[in-house]
Amino acid sequence: MYARRRRRYFVLMGGCVLLFVSAWAFVRLWSIPVAVGMCVVAMVIPPLAAMVGNARGPDDRWWDDPSGDPKSDEWWDELDGKKRRQP
Repeated sequence: MYARRRRRYFVLMGGCVLLFVSAWAFVRLWSIPVAVGMCVVAMVIPPLAAMVGNARGPDDRWWDDPSGDPKSDEWWDELDGKKRRQP
């Protein structure tokens, strides 16, 4: 799961860098408004990449996993209002 999110993040950020570099390296020679538009699009990509990189999938239930410390787990369950089954 983590590899897929990381890959998507780097693809988005790579596209962002590609847009900036190409806009000012050669697109500006033909059209400055298009180069500025490409930079505006590139400006929107990093926040989207951060959201994609930090998004958890439906199988990522990290908040329900026990920590391994029974006292801590009991305390958190009490805060959450859960009833723990007694063995």
